[in-house]
Amino acid sequence: MGWYIVKRIGQMLPVFFGATFLIYAMVFLTPGDPVAALAGDKPLTPELVDALRNQYHLNDPFIVQYGLYLKGIFTGDFGTTFSGRPVIDEISRAFPITVKLALMALVIETVFGIGFGVIAGLKKGGWFDSTLLVVSLVIIAVPTFVLGFVARFLFGIKWGIVPPTVGGNPSFVNLLLPAFVLGLVSFAYVLRLTRSSISEVMEADYVRTTTAKGLSRPTVVVRHILRNSLIPVVTFIGTDLAGLMGGAIVTEGIFNVPGIGGLVYRAVMLGEAPTVVSIVTLLVIIYMVANLLIDLLYAALDPRIRYA
Repeated sequence: MGWYIVKRIGQMLPVFFGATFLIYAMVFLTPGDPVAALAGDKPLTPELVDALRNQYHLNDPFIVQYGLYLKGIFTGDFGTTFSGRPVIDEISRAFPITVKLALMALVIETVFGIGFGVIAGLKKGGWFDSTLLVVSLVIIAVPTFVLGFVARFLFGIKWGIVPPTVGGNPSFVNLLLPAFVLGLVSFAYVLRLTRSSISEVMEADYVRTTTAKGLSRPTVVVRHILRNSLIPVVTFIGTDLAGLMGGAIVTEGIFNVPGIGGLVYRAVMLGEAPTVVSIVTLLVIIYMVANLLIDLLYAALDPRIRYA
């Protein structure tokens, strides 16, 4: 097991360097002058412009800037924003909020997606199954920002169940509606994936054999059908965590959540490559760790993988 983890970490290193290199290159090639964007309508003196460009290494070639950024990562220095604040402070303020929002959305999609998917799969072809398929298809078809505005209007403004906007220092209750909207599309995918996986496993020979041997229905469902059906579902849920954090940018904008979304947007507009790449680096690390945990979880779900 230890050697396998070391091997997987070795495979992750090219992904890490490749992702950070590509993101840094795209930000570097973004049209516009970051110093001009920072100044806005206020003209800057040529001396101040030169000082800012030298301070943030904007006159250096791309490969030099990228090398300085990598050096900063490995030494714990993520650089500073154009406003003079350390990037790590900005991320430390916004990142926990987005992580909390994404984890809440992940719990919503996992609990309700698997729960409804199991019921629909076991009662395939019934009215409940047909209704869930239609509802999930509608959720997938409607863009997230439309779902967000509709949910905010109904639950926040018209009915007053939850606050329509989050604002600073969000609590669990404040994040509940944004998390629901963020996890809604993934919930639909988890539901459909669980339902199709359950339906497929129910037709397997070993399921019919265990039923013929006289095992109770709950035992067959929990120990044989559900356990073997969860492998593709776990794969999707594990890789979806980083996707939820990236997709939170739209949701955070709708509900005014002071998370990573607003920070990324401002950094892209100002051309702050260190801020953007630092955030993407964290997302890449989360994605790779999630994949590693998925691989380890496979062995718990399927003994054949563990023995192999």
